[in-house]
Amino acid sequence: MKSSLIIKNLLGTLFFFAIIFVSAGRLDYWQGWIYAAIGLIMLLLNFTTLRISPELMEERNKPGENTKKWDKLILGISFLMTIIMYILAGLDSGRYHLSIDFHWSLYIIGILLTTLGQLLFLIAQKQNKFFSSTVRIQKERSHTVCQDGLYKFVRHPAYLGNIIQLIGFPLLFGSLWVIIPISISIIITIIRTYLEDKTLKDELNGYIEYSEKTRFKLFPYIW
Repeated sequence: MKSSLIIKNLLGTLFFFAIIFVSAGRLDYWQGWIYAAIGLIMLLLNFTTLRISPELMEERNKPGENTKKWDKLILGISFLMTIIMYILAGLDSGRYHLSIDFHWSLYIIGILLTTLGQLLFLIAQKQNKFFSSTVRIQKERSHTVCQDGLYKFVRHPAYLGNIIQLIGFPLLFGSLWVIIPISISIIITIIRTYLEDKTLKDELNGYIEYSEKTRFKLFPYIW
């Protein structure tokens, strides 16, 4: 794996952590450090135990052509919501304490959900060699359907992981204000799941047959 890609991912992760601490206005911010620790552990797993191929890493960092236009819009909104989420978390629970104090058990649940969600995302990424960062059919890589591992249970397990960790975020930080951008992010994730699933049915050979075997897009036994 190219060292430049590792450095790029590390710097990106540290950038988001910096937003949280700058917004909080202090370093003695335990929620920020726990979130950072989870993120760094996941980053380490991403480059070790759950490491993906250099080819897929290249694809995720620089996707090929034919990304769907609607996906570019969705990714832009998602990025904006992520920035707002981090800023609000730091301002609320780190600086101004605008929300009520949470019971300690909610913080624990938040930590567990955040960890579980991010771990599911990494496992889904590891199991799917066509796990691009954008919605596109990778014809130049002979794109095929992934049907193994988590993909036996739902067709978009990474999005499920993302939603789980989003639900955990306000609990970990003890912030009610971040529920606003998080709600938007969850809605966007559900919309992206629907549009991506439709794209794969229309354009990827074998996906319709796969969808008949694995009936649930995102939530087991629900949808």
